[in-house]
Amino acid sequence: MHPALLAALFALALLPAAAAPLRRADLIVYGGTSGGVTAALQARHLGRSVILIEPTQHLGGLTTGGLGATDIGNKAAIGGLARQFYRLIKSHYRDSSAWPHSPPPPATPEDTQWTFEPKVASAIFDRLIAQADVPVVFGERLDLAHGVRKDGPRITEIIMESGARFAAPVFIDATYEGDLMAKAGVSYHIGREANETYGETLNGIQTAQALHHQFSREVDPWIVPGDPHSGLLPGIEPSSSAPDGRGDHRLQAYNYRLCTTDVPANRLPWPRPANYDPQRYELLLRNFEVGDHRVPWNPIFMPNRKTDTNNNFAISTDYIGMNYRYPDGDYATRAAIIQDHQAYTQGLLYTLANHPRVPPAIRAAFQTLGLAADEFLDNHHWPRQLYVREARRMISDYVMSEKNCLRREVVTDSIGMGAYNMDSHHVRRHLTAEGRLRNEGDVQVPSKPYPISYRSIRPRAAECTNLLAPLVLSASHIAFGSIRMEPVFMVLGQSAATAAIHSLAQNTSVQNIDYPRLQAQLLADHQVLDLIPPSSSPPTPPREIPK
Repeated sequence: MHPALLAALFALALLPAAAAPLRRADLIVYGGTSGGVTAALQARHLGRSVILIEPTQHLGGLTTGGLGATDIGNKAAIGGLARQFYRLIKSHYRDSSAWPHSPPPPATPEDTQWTFEPKVASAIFDRLIAQADVPVVFGERLDLAHGVRKDGPRITEIIMESGARFAAPVFIDATYEGDLMAKAGVSYHIGREANETYGETLNGIQTAQALHHQFSREVDPWIVPGDPHSGLLPGIEPSSSAPDGRGDHRLQAYNYRLCTTDVPANRLPWPRPANYDPQRYELLLRNFEVGDHRVPWNPIFMPNRKTDTNNNFAISTDYIGMNYRYPDGDYATRAAIIQDHQAYTQGLLYTLANHPRVPPAIRAAFQTLGLAADEFLDNHHWPRQLYVREARRMISDYVMSEKNCLRREVVTDSIGMGAYNMDSHHVRRHLTAEGRLRNEGDVQVPSKPYPISYRSIRPRAAECTNLLAPLVLSASHIAFGSIRMEPVFMVLGQSAATAAIHSLAQNTSVQNIDYPRLQAQLLADHQVLDLIPPSSSPPTPPREIPK
């Protein structure tokens, strides 16, 4: 090769790579969860362009990932596109061909259905997105180091790990983790606040409340029974003198919502993990041997003899205390935590179905059900979505708290409603001061259907003026435990998109949009903003939030 040509080629190789083309829309939604899907659909309903970015290859988050027994509390609190989704579920199951593995149930006058198979939810979301002509970008993750560019408090563009770039006047973070929100410089909290932070009674450490999913017998916690010098079995924390109500870094446990079936033709055996270690389940086996013979899971039956199976009792599918590094973790850290949760759960189920120290009746119960062969075909029939019950939570000008859930404080800028219990799963397994083994953190206290504040889904103006975060909204740990239901996330996603488009139309920040105009649009779109007529009491002023 000619020396001059060789030098020219070498010089070209040293030039920086050209930046990826910038894709633009009126709204960018990052996260194809159920809330992200409704946000994108609402933008199209309002005649605006939108791009939906989903880091995985599937839409719907937990709604399509195994949580088919919808948690809501009061169904009347759900309207808009969320309610339309549950009407479409009902419509699907009206067809007799939708019941290959069980007879259809008797017809009911209700126009919605709140239990469904994961694959049915996936098909409905995919169809709605296609019908609305929403561009979806799959398999792209935010660059956690350099993925958010801002001009003052405004996001100008976001950048994926691949270099793909997206710009819009307004953005929505519709992820469970809140990566876009966090990397945009918005304040957030992880863990349980102290009760005194927001004037609550159910936040922070909760040993007195931890009555559910609890040990019913005394179980030896030591590796060598009776020998404290041998150390504690895996997953058990030493005793602590911290009082109830004190805040900490802990998160309610994650798990998988398992889609199982008892139909032999559609049932698969529990897989034995490659790194299976029976010692990991020694505590479970000892719990049986001291006399706790409760079947440790909660299979809720769905159409076609499938289940949405959740945690139950002392040792079950909740992997207590193993998620603390997840919210702020990088992608590798999260992947390791997800894999650990999957290995734990698969080993647990294999143990329950096969180990000789498991009581025969319990073994039989776990052999009756198995993974559904016609679900999650691209993931070895295992749920694609870990149940991230809470991660980051934004801190904005208004923080939803226990007082809202009990209607002791009622906001006047509602964008939807919560209605479920204040529900926290356990956050740790520990020894008490007396040396007894206990789970801690579970709270199950009824709420009253209550409005959710618009101020709770948008950041402080000084931090970001063109971002909304409906899934990692500004709420205390215990209030978030009530709000964090999939139908509510759908409601909030739709309302966030409506607010985003109003911000664009009014040429103002998300903080300064005209709420009466937003309210009118939400009501026109059949959102439910309260179930109780407003009183003549003055509006609730914003609380000062600790920095």
